[in-house]
Amino acid sequence: MENVIEIKSLFKKYEKFALEDINLVVPQGTVVGFIGANGAGKSTTIKAVLGLFKRDGGSVTVFGEDSEKMSNETREKIGVVFDTIPYPKNLTVVQLEKVLSGIYKSWESEKFFGYMNRFELPLKKKIKGFSRGMEMRLSIAAALSHNPSLLVLDEPTGGLDPVMRSDILDIFLDFMQDETHSIFISSHITGDLDRIADYICFIHKGKIVFTEERNEMLEKYRILKCTDSDLEKIDKNDIIGMRRGRFSSEILTMAADKYPDITADKPTIDEIMVHYVKEQS
Repeated sequence: MENVIEIKSLFKKYEKFALEDINLVVPQGTVVGFIGANGAGKSTTIKAVLGLFKRDGGSVTVFGEDSEKMSNETREKIGVVFDTIPYPKNLTVVQLEKVLSGIYKSWESEKFFGYMNRFELPLKKKIKGFSRGMEMRLSIAAALSHNPSLLVLDEPTGGLDPVMRSDILDIFLDFMQDETHSIFISSHITGDLDRIADYICFIHKGKIVFTEERNEMLEKYRILKCTDSDLEKIDKNDIIGMRRGRFSSEILTMAADKYPDITADKPTIDEIMVHYVKEQS
């Protein structure tokens, strides 16, 4: 399977933060969900993929090209949504469409205005008067309307209500019906990733903690609901993370079968991330 994104030993140093030895791939035809706490390095990694800064080490390729030297043809293949809108806010939707149609060779005006109708966005209102949710819908429509093969999405459903978020996820699933398409998506709404992601990559404090196939990940982890006496039975080597409560404790483990007398529940992606973060903080 061809990888549309390959990150190898990426290193980027800032004054108070660093990406360290980041290794990550996005195989063609898959959705890779990128999770982590605020400040973990998700957006910085995405900027490296888009070639928005000079790396201090390692390599990043997109469609086989160095991300810092991507051709216009390759950039045309990438639909991008940032967590903040990158367009001039003094423009209306109609004016913005004229600008974008002149930038992208593969731009489809009919598709764009179809999304405007679907998202119920006003055509003649200046973008500066849009809510955050309206801005995100506009960004998603623009990203899809030049027919990309790869979507790179940084918190694309932030600011959306549950109904609109569900609609956007349906659009992403429709996009993935073409098996040559791929999505690299960071999101703090991990329920969205439960629905669309094939793989989950977890970053914490600038380092990759794990990359797992989503279904396999959710099957192998368990959360043990422990009393104080239960805790004494558990091998410390089996504990990935622990959260202590007033009356009981929760332990994230991959060794639940060793403790059949202790209640074990399947975790959510959120719970896995929280336990890892608490253990490594």
